[in-house]
Amino acid sequence: MLSRLEPLLLRMPYGLMSRIRILIFRLLGLTIGRKNRMEGGRCRRLTQIEIGDNNAFTKGFMLWPEDADHKGIRIRIGNYNYFNRNCMLDACGEIQIGNHNMIGPDVYITDSDHAHGVGISPAAEPMKKGSVKIGDHCWIGAKAVLLKNVALGDYCVVAAGAVVTKSFPAGSVIGGVPAKLLKHNGEKHS
Repeated sequence: MLSRLEPLLLRMPYGLMSRIRILIFRLLGLTIGRKNRMEGGRCRRLTQIEIGDNNAFTKGFMLWPEDADHKGIRIRIGNYNYFNRNCMLDACGEIQIGNHNMIGPDVYITDSDHAHGVGISPAAEPMKKGSVKIGDHCWIGAKAVLLKNVALGDYCVVAAGAVVTKSFPAGSVIGGVPAKLLKHNGEKHS
């Protein structure tokens, strides 16, 4: 009896807080579908975020559109995605995530970077904006970083700790710093 009761009592507060959090986010302009879970995290510029159905965001997530007025959507997330602890989506342009993806803990996804030059502070320079697109059924390993102007096709696997600086086609397995193709559709690459 205790073994059945324990999981229920331990998960119930997270489920209730998730529902309250989603309700507040909706009231503040977030477009979000049904059966989502948002354990504990931060969002801003909620009108610039669109989330489909059946997504799970675990503790520490950050959905972070640029803190500027914008009439469109900067972060677009499909259906049935799982975001592990401390994932950050940092969008100045546009980040699109498809369906049925698994995002590991401490993953950072950004669609922009700072311009820079000698004698000029990076904070004084404008952001260089781009986009990031992740297809369907991808698996992004722990502590991976996806940078500006990256597109991953369906069924891609990104190794833990990889820094992805360029696009890869569907079925790619990539890893390293910077990330390179390790396998494609089961064939090893050197």
